[in-house]
This record gives sequence, structure tokens and C-alpha cells, in this order.
Amino acid sequence: MKKIILSAILLSPVALMAQSDFTLKGATKTVANGNKVYLVYAENGQRLTDSAIVSNGAFEFKGKVTNPVMGNVFNNVNPYKKGANTKNMDYTALYIEPGNITLNSKDSLKSAVAGGTQANIDNAKLSASLKSFTDQEKALNEEYATYTKEQKEDSKVMDVLIAKFDAIKAQKTPVYLKFVRENPKSYISLMQLGALASNDKVVGEVEKLYAALSPELKATKVGQSIPATIEATKKTAVGVMAMDFTQNDPDGKPVKLSDFKGKYVLVDFWAAWCGPCRQENPNVVEAFAKFKDKNFTVLGVSLDGGSTRTTKEQWLKAVEDDKLTWTHVSDLQGWSNAVSTAWGIRSIPANFLIDPSGKIVAKDLRGNALHNKLAEVLDKKTK
Repeated sequence: MKKIILSAILLSPVALMAQSDFTLKGATKTVANGNKVYLVYAENGQRLTDSAIVSNGAFEFKGKVTNPVMGNVFNNVNPYKKGANTKNMDYTALYIEPGNITLNSKDSLKSAVAGGTQANIDNAKLSASLKSFTDQEKALNEEYATYTKEQKEDSKVMDVLIAKFDAIKAQKTPVYLKFVRENPKSYISLMQLGALASNDKVVGEVEKLYAALSPELKATKVGQSIPATIEATKKTAVGVMAMDFTQNDPDGKPVKLSDFKGKYVLVDFWAAWCGPCRQENPNVVEAFAKFKDKNFTVLGVSLDGGSTRTTKEQWLKAVEDDKLTWTHVSDLQGWSNAVSTAWGIRSIPANFLIDPSGKIVAKDLRGNALHNKLAEVLDKKTK
């Protein structure tokens, strides 16, 4: 039975055009007969959940969508149901789009391969070209799983691991760009450009490749959003003057970024509902305590409220619980926060280090990288 639930986080943007039918036929050799599998995807801002019973190693879903959207098929668990056991879930991601989609698995859903429709065929092609890198990432994740609690809390150990992940990520970027260059009519190219448009190291190449996309792709909601992201990325690149903004603090008092001119300020985009943000907060607290007397402060911009359904009270409770004793602002519009939109924020946590003149000198500083950069620019000022 199909359920429609308003989603707090859109799984994938879609254009408001006519819907068309899709059929998803799955074949698996190891998922037990009688098991229930769940399909979850988004359409027009709503999260849709459907279920099917595995019979003779097969299952089937039918529905309607406009453009391709990301979806997930879960084995025997609906992760969005309150109290669901989400540990060690067996699931796979694929594109839900008009047409006849296939999903074939020799063992678990995790190893399933989607095909039958163009987005899934193209995605499989791209995945194949990235396999050597994804294998390396898998090995690093397996390595992390063997770490002791002490190792996971050792910043030096974790910095080495993170550096390895970052190196692999950097090597994948040219592969994405090559795929887009060779497939200007593919929906997968559109999605990759959307993801890369916020990378100031390749934003110039992204702009050129976007110009070469088909008119149909540019007309989608994703396609229409990319030029604004490109412009925001250019305006927030390291070395440029930071855009000024004004937003209210919890008491309704307007706060300007330019109020902090003459100081080093870390503009920190986060939210009470964001797990990775809350995990990083102790590190920011430590950095603030270490450098606040050296002409440094933090300005927190919260993406609470709006479609995230978090309240002002939850935002302020997180500020108190995490001991974030610096200035905070928000318009409580969630992902539609005016500042985060203007600054091209597509994921959080995200941050920008602004120097006393108002210039962006670094971005996305986490863990020891934040401390090292602050020591570089602040300690030399006090010597």
C-alpha cells in the first residue's frame, strides 16, 4: 500500500512537468521469499514510500514520476518508520524515472545493479569508471571499522584517514568532468554538474560544461538552479571579498557580517538537526577557546526551521547543549535560509574563514585543519 509523507529533506529536485509511468522489476537470488521490500523516493517535494513482497526471487513496483529522481530500495525494513532497526541495513540506490527499470542482484541488495532506463544505464557507466576509487574508499571504511575508541578520538590518526579520503575525492573529480564532457545529454551529467558547481577549484570548467548541456536538461529544476550556484561559488571562493549579510540573532537584533570587520571570523553554517554539525561543534568550541583572545570569533548561521521542521527552541537548545558561546543568527527558513542560499551552501557543516579586511582566506575547515589554519594566521600575528 502506498503512503505519501511530507519530506523534511528533498531526496532529489524535480521539474513541475507531466508525470509518466514507471515500472521497477527486481530480481534477487538471496532475499528470502515473503520478505517485504520498500521503495522510497521523492516527487514534487513529497517522500513516497511503497512496499512489495518478494515472490520467487522477484518483486515489482509501479508509479509515476516526472524527471529522474534518486530512490532507495530497502530489504525488510522501512527506515523512515519510527523505531525501525536501521543497523546493518541491506539496501541499494537507483534512479526512479519513466520507463521500465530493472534491478538485478546476485546476492544482497547492496550489490544490485540498476538498468533498463537511460539514467540508470548512464549511472552504471559512471560507476564503472569510478570503481578503482570506490574500492579504495571501501577499504578505508573497513580500516576505520577496525579502529579502537582511542584511535577514533585521536585527532592525528583521524587526520591521516581524512587526508586519504580527501585525496581520493580529488582524483574522482576529473572522472566526473570527463563523463559530463562526453555525455552532455545525460541526466547524470546534470546531477554531477549540480554537485560540482559549489567546488571553486573547478567552477570555471563546470560553467563551460553547463553551457554545453542540452536545452531539456537546463530546463529542469536542477538545471535552472546551477547558474545561481556557479555565481555563488565564484563569490565565495578563497581570495575574494566576502559578501556582507544581515540576519537576526535569537533576540531579533540584526547582525551584520561587516560588524566583525577587523577580526578573523569563522562564518559557520550548521543546524541543530545536523548530526555531522553537532559532532564537529566540540572542535569549533575548542578552537574558539584557544584563539578568541587573538582577534578571532565565530558567527553561527543556523539552517533550522523551514522544511527541516526544527523550531527556534530546538536551535537555541542545541546552542546551549553544545556550549556555543558566540554570536548566532538565523531566519529559521531551513535550507531556504537567505544567507546560505546566497553563499551557495549545498551541505552542512560548512564554514568560511574571513580575515580582518573581509577577505575569504579559507573554507570548509574541520578537525585539526581548523586549528592549524588559525594557528597559521593568528599565532604569527602575536609573535
